[in-house]
Amino acid sequence: MIKEYLPNLKDYGNGQFFLIAGPCVIEDETSPFKIAETLAETCFRHKIPFIFKGSYRKANRSKSSSFTGIGDEKALRVLAEIGKQFGIPVITDIHTEDEAEMAAAYADLLQIPAFLCRQTELLVAAARTGKVINIKKGQFASAETMQFAVEKVKSGGNNKVILTERGNSFGYQDLIVDYRNINEMQKNLVPVVLDVTHSLQIPNQAAGVTGGRPDLIPLIARAGIAAGADGLFIETHPNPEIAKSDGANMLRLELMDSLLMQLTRIREAIL
Repeated sequence: MIKEYLPNLKDYGNGQFFLIAGPCVIEDETSPFKIAETLAETCFRHKIPFIFKGSYRKANRSKSSSFTGIGDEKALRVLAEIGKQFGIPVITDIHTEDEAEMAAAYADLLQIPAFLCRQTELLVAAARTGKVINIKKGQFASAETMQFAVEKVKSGGNNKVILTERGNSFGYQDLIVDYRNINEMQKNLVPVVLDVTHSLQIPNQAAGVTGGRPDLIPLIARAGIAAGADGLFIETHPNPEIAKSDGANMLRLELMDSLLMQLTRIREAIL
């Protein structure tokens, strides 16, 4: 189904999951290309369809002084050039109706952040661009209620929808992944992705910086593939310690190869 949405997505015909991966935010005009190159080569080696991810602007930050981006158009041009240079689809977040048309000029997929998954006008505006729309399930939402988000996009004349599970909040500063949500959201007949890294966030720490449990990334990813997720979402960075956004829950880029090797074997075992 994802191949039908994205003609420029490399499909190896092997039934593997697809991967959405990249840095949390476009930090500069050079490092995203290096990350994209490494990921593209790794996914090609493991025959995994790959979509590059990078937020052109981070609108949801714990502190007003946190890094938000290098400038909207500058970051969007970086994304577009990565897609062109490596022949891969690219995805980025949008936050308001006005941003939908702007981002659609550069990206193949538009992503609706979890906190905004119920915003009707945003979903409809995104749908009208004709791009693939990835809706992250809110931490406050049940899997069953995401059918209404899908319906809102379809009401805008767009059937190209992806749903992403990223954990539910059952108390302060913690998220729990309920793997039943994958199966439940697949009932909408759309691809379902597990957002591994954001499921491991520990938001709104006392210092105003989001924390995380990157040590659990392999565990959550393996369980997601075993549970039948169509794709995985993993934020990654060469040096998470110095990343300008969400470094505490990102996977170190050099670990991606060995993780994907494990995950492809699990996928092959359950097909």
